[in-house]
Amino acid sequence: MPFRRPKNSPKAKQPSSEPKASQDENGGQLLGATIAAINLTKDLVPIDLAKGILGTVANILIVAQSVIKNQSDFQAIVDQCENITRVLEIATSDATDDDLKGSLGHALTRLNKSVNRIYSDVASKKEQGFWQKLLSVTSDRDRITRWEKDLDRVLPLFNAELLVRMRIEMNTRTSGPEGNDNRNAQRCDPPVPPSRPSMFYGRQELVAELTDLVVNDEHIALIGPGGMGKSSLAKAILNEPHVTKKFGDRRFFVTYDGLDPSSITFETFMTHARVVLDNAETFEEADASSALSEITNRLSPDIADIPGVILILTSRSRRNAPNVAWITKDIPSLDPTSARQAFFRIYCPASRSNAEEDKIIHLLKELEFHPLSINLLATAAQQNGWSPAKLMERWKDQHSVVLNHGKGKLQSLSFTMQLSLNSPSVQRLGEDVRRTLAVIAFLPQGLNESLASNLLPSLLQVGDICDVLCMQSLVYRQDNFIKMLSPIRHFVRDSLPKPDFTSLREIRAFYYRTVRWSAARNSHADIIISDHLNIEHVVAYYLAHISDGAAEETYRACLQFLERLKSHLPRPTTLAPAIFNIIENSSTCTLKADCLWWLSWLYFTLSQTAERMKPLKAAEALYLTAGKHDNVAYCVTTCADIYRSQGRFLQSQQVVEAFQRSDSWKYLSKSTQANAWYYLDDARIYTFTASVDELYLNSMEDPVWGLQSKIRHWRAKFCYGGDIVQANSHLEDLVLQCAGTGHLAARTKALWGLAEIAFCDGRLPEAMDILQNITMSEGQSSEYVLWFTVWEAVVASKQENHDLARELVRKSLGPFEAFALRSARTFLHVSYVSATIELAASAYNSAESHFIATIEACDMQSDLQFKVFSLRGLGEVAFVHGDFASAAQRFAETRTLCTEMGVPPRHLYSCVPFDALPEKFEGWASFLEGRSPFSNVNI
Repeated sequence: MPFRRPKNSPKAKQPSSEPKASQDENGGQLLGATIAAINLTKDLVPIDLAKGILGTVANILIVAQSVIKNQSDFQAIVDQCENITRVLEIATSDATDDDLKGSLGHALTRLNKSVNRIYSDVASKKEQGFWQKLLSVTSDRDRITRWEKDLDRVLPLFNAELLVRMRIEMNTRTSGPEGNDNRNAQRCDPPVPPSRPSMFYGRQELVAELTDLVVNDEHIALIGPGGMGKSSLAKAILNEPHVTKKFGDRRFFVTYDGLDPSSITFETFMTHARVVLDNAETFEEADASSALSEITNRLSPDIADIPGVILILTSRSRRNAPNVAWITKDIPSLDPTSARQAFFRIYCPASRSNAEEDKIIHLLKELEFHPLSINLLATAAQQNGWSPAKLMERWKDQHSVVLNHGKGKLQSLSFTMQLSLNSPSVQRLGEDVRRTLAVIAFLPQGLNESLASNLLPSLLQVGDICDVLCMQSLVYRQDNFIKMLSPIRHFVRDSLPKPDFTSLREIRAFYYRTVRWSAARNSHADIIISDHLNIEHVVAYYLAHISDGAAEETYRACLQFLERLKSHLPRPTTLAPAIFNIIENSSTCTLKADCLWWLSWLYFTLSQTAERMKPLKAAEALYLTAGKHDNVAYCVTTCADIYRSQGRFLQSQQVVEAFQRSDSWKYLSKSTQANAWYYLDDARIYTFTASVDELYLNSMEDPVWGLQSKIRHWRAKFCYGGDIVQANSHLEDLVLQCAGTGHLAARTKALWGLAEIAFCDGRLPEAMDILQNITMSEGQSSEYVLWFTVWEAVVASKQENHDLARELVRKSLGPFEAFALRSARTFLHVSYVSATIELAASAYNSAESHFIATIEACDMQSDLQFKVFSLRGLGEVAFVHGDFASAAQRFAETRTLCTEMGVPPRHLYSCVPFDALPEKFEGWASFLEGRSPFSNVNI
């Protein structure tokens, strides 16, 4: 009869509130019942050697029953003894003493030796009085734990002996005389293989691929971190129609978590057989001195080379058995759709909004669609009745703790991670393994493998450690980084010690040094690009954990990193909150302002105008507090230039004029005052509030701003209706002066003015040549290349070559697509010019779509200039269609916006001739003059 655990077995008990004495009394009674059950099974098994093993197992427990007061300390050993009893009953069913001549005998002999050794150790400790210490306390737990582990190894070893001896049995069977009934073969019925997992999503293509390998007689190794679904995948393959057709009942699933040695019978293994070795790291990682290590060595040739035997191995470890032609497959995470299906198959809240579902999907993405984590998270939410909002709250507060709600690898992320951490190959490397894991989890990109020894010089074995961690699937290699799956990272952060002081100091020193030396594009700049997220995280960490000794170093690293991002890898940054949270005092005020200043310039590079204003104004206030008046002026003029770029010319003018009346003005250097005058006139040129002869006069003699001021002055002369020939002549002379100074920006602006004059004067080929000269200038910025190429399209459109104009727009975006994507103002420029090209080509529907898209983008960017141009464009489209009421409405909106900008409506395009609409569109002029059909319109 099968061995059964007593219904009131200690293992089956739930946590009790009984007094400890009562629990121990109950434990003693249950232990007695277990011993009685083992003795009953001993009487039933047919093999004497098995009877002896069971007798020894019972004796181990009898010692415990006789002397141990705290029965719970011995519970794991009791459980292992029960397992051995159950396995022996099944393995020896219907066997005879003749069967001991084969594999069964060898396996039982090894099992007998192991059990006897443990009993001898237990008995000897009793004789030495060891147990006296256990009469009242639970001391020497390490000794008991070692016995637990020894018994835990017995069952895998017993199964291994059956497998290893299989080759001998089969060779005898296949090479013996015909008709030999091979009485040494076991006569157990083959076990029923595990069914296909009911919760199994998103692996169809992978299952098909692996099934094809199996039916074509390939050994495969499924490798991956714990919880990736390797065992489920193997079970699914085991139940595929092609596999069941070929192997029938010769499909075996041997798990090394709780091994059943009777899974393999000799008779069924004689022909084709397919064996799944689940959790094979149990024997792959065994010490060389352990008998378990023999399993790896004997897989080939004793098993893997048997004709018709196909092995599927699942393991966390990459240390697969040698001399076996494994096809190794790294098991990936689920795809997003399958992850969602798996999650909501378990978690069924009463209701969930689309927004809540989106947040949950984002959470699954944060878990990197790790199958076990998805299952555990959904189970926790379902069992606790959490709403989607509560689920998000719990995850935010607890992270990996939410993924632990039971014992065993299928109920606890922590349990499955500890299995890998406890492997011998990891243990041999000592505490440095945990130091390395902590660092990898701390760094968002993981550890740059090529820089590992520079980042962590005190970890002399860091390379070897990374190799072992990869072998154990705790980490993985990607793009030269040692990375970690998100659930594993959360486990490490929540359960292991934080990165130690030495490691953090070394990482900080290396990254700060890299930032300091990376102003130019060199090898240090390459590290900024490769490790930018790690550097950002380290800077943010030390901004939040600032110490007096490292404060200035960290602030300087912060501002330098922002400057490097702007130069080498413009992207949004997460440092803004940390910078704003810096506590100001006399020593940090200026440094914080510098950080805010460079943050604003990063936003400028990204065309994030609204975001830019906040740090800029905060920096201005801090510089004023610190008495840095020139820096205050730079903040003011930068704000003024932002308003100007948005078409807010009146506001730009007012900002500078207010600053000129402030106390700071008298403290400024002459050059800084000239800078302020220059930006003031950059606004006044649009508002027509000053005489053209006054514009740029106050900055014209400054050695820094003088050349550009002269260029702007003569461009203003032309824009205000001055003599074209005179303006053209002065600008040509200024181009020559720029060539002598090497001032590329000034030369570009002078050529820009000449191109505008040629364009307005009808010399279109000349205008095109000048614009091409600008775009082809050596060292020209990518932004200018794009903008002036788009204006080449404007010239082509005026030449009525609309196809060329469209092609030039497309060309402008090609080489600079990445720049265009991150620059909102570039989109406005391209979108508006595209609209004017379509309008000139009489493609009114397309023009209207572009104008509307431009207006929508302007509203997002608070840009008034391109919005006013586009509103006028929509008015012209309506005018062409004869919809005069709509045209009047659009033109009225245009006029109102001109007032807000500070631009006289009649001078809307005076300073920007390339943005003017073709002269044939007269609706705007008719509206302003009150001519028909707007003579009677009152808006």
